[in-house]
Amino acid sequence: MACAIANAEPQVEPMAPFLNYTPVPLAFGTSGLRGLVKDITDLEAYINVKATLRYLSSIGDIGAGRPVVVAGDLRPSTDRIMRACAQAMIDCGCQVENAGKIPTPALVFHAISSGCAGVMVTGSHIPFDRNGIKINKSVGEILKSDEAGIIREVERVRAEEYSRTATTSAFDAAGMLKSSAELPPLDRAAEEGYVRRYLSTFDSRGLSGLRVLVYQHSAVGRDILARILRALGAEVVTAGRSETFIPIDTENITDEQLDRLEHFAVDAEARGEPLQAIVSTDGDSDRPLVTAVIPAAEIKPGGRRVRFLPGDLLGIVVAEYVRADAAAVPISANDAVERRLGERKILLAKTKIGSPYVVSALDELCAAGKAQRIVGWEANGGFLTGSDIALDNSTLAALPTRDSTLPILANLFAAAEQKLSLTALWDRLPARFGRAGLIDNFSVAASQVILGKLIPAGDVVEVEFDGAGRVFDRSRAGAMPTPLAAAPAEEWRQRRASLKHFFTAARGFDEIAGINVLDGVRIHFNNGDVAHIRPSGNAPQLRIYANSDSQARADEIVELVVCEPDGILRRLERAFT
Repeated sequence: MACAIANAEPQVEPMAPFLNYTPVPLAFGTSGLRGLVKDITDLEAYINVKATLRYLSSIGDIGAGRPVVVAGDLRPSTDRIMRACAQAMIDCGCQVENAGKIPTPALVFHAISSGCAGVMVTGSHIPFDRNGIKINKSVGEILKSDEAGIIREVERVRAEEYSRTATTSAFDAAGMLKSSAELPPLDRAAEEGYVRRYLSTFDSRGLSGLRVLVYQHSAVGRDILARILRALGAEVVTAGRSETFIPIDTENITDEQLDRLEHFAVDAEARGEPLQAIVSTDGDSDRPLVTAVIPAAEIKPGGRRVRFLPGDLLGIVVAEYVRADAAAVPISANDAVERRLGERKILLAKTKIGSPYVVSALDELCAAGKAQRIVGWEANGGFLTGSDIALDNSTLAALPTRDSTLPILANLFAAAEQKLSLTALWDRLPARFGRAGLIDNFSVAASQVILGKLIPAGDVVEVEFDGAGRVFDRSRAGAMPTPLAAAPAEEWRQRRASLKHFFTAARGFDEIAGINVLDGVRIHFNNGDVAHIRPSGNAPQLRIYANSDSQARADEIVELVVCEPDGILRRLERAFT
């Protein structure tokens, strides 16, 4: 039967008496639950999955006896956590469907198609000593509006489990299941449905003549991606397969990683024909990595053989390829997105950072009824389709969650159909350059204190400063800017003055023209430079996103902000904490 919902609000005990450690509760990040592996005990995973299924039952999203699909990535901790999640499903009266090790978008697509919930055990791009659990409803992702109800259920389930004794609890003193059933036999329906999504939509010979290298590392979709590309006509070579987990963050591709890709290209061409592209994904294969391979004869002195295109720019190509008429992107996206979509008259909504916010914006665009081909994407390249989209061969069913395969295919097909190289295709994009960077192991508390010092109270999320010292509210997209009243205007001027102490002319920064605080602090300078500071939503990291008219300046901004020990982020930390 479906899980029952307790009527009373229980008082959560700080610790179960039978445990020999202090539990660290999982917390919602930008998307899903994340934590250190040592803290994701069987008990903690069980509590969160059981509570979420109870919540889904309470809102009528899942019914009694319905299956719940479970899958995971290739981290060493994933198998154990999957078994704990499956036990929670069983104890909720749900059937367990084991989809195995597949991409997150494959799990979500299957769950939506089947009308059931899904549980993906993955830490995405973060290091292997961390992991996470991402649960989706039968209609798509858990949204921010769902989190309060889930948290209440977590408190109830935690109280229930902590009230048990060492004898009656299913968990030992270390929070591990005393006995857990093995997962059911592997069911490949989710994997096969995901592959069919692309093979039935794209021309089966559309990539003929294209030689592509798939950098496999420890991505869960490494074999599926190669299979799809081969089935669509590409010659595929593989490299870099690893049985040790390698975290790949597609928002923070380093020179060392580009050197590795260049080595793969040189090695592959030494044993065969020229390559046109290298593609890959992050750990759970919902974020793409795409690089063009430039012919050796065209390389300028000191230039690279590979050209990486950041995910926010990849998304522009995809939106144009599917002929989108409305889109949603996070505020951190390269402002080339706004420029290009404005030129194409594509309706654009900007959101906070995180796929749940993008999904909510897609829902609002659909409800408005002003567009039929609705898409979204993130700066990491993960692409979402909020509506069914008719292409030449078939209709691409909506998949409102991050996906890596569509952006990879759309970029390769767009270049092939226009008989262009990837670099020539990308050269047609607006000449705006971006770079992202971060400081790892940056205190979450310190990040919040910094933001608190830089963001005024109130509902205004974007302001513009003019040469006369006036401050205008630009929070409403498409509306005329309105002057702020004296008191709030002065608060914004003070924040601008604070930022100017760090983003100085000596470091090459122009006057501050505007500030957006929808998610973090995004600073616009008179010369067109952009610097955006924002804490990660699922890891102790403080990030910087930079845009400029040259790649060199975008790179320089990031270096000025993250360099140790005296970069702008460290100066902010010392000044405000």
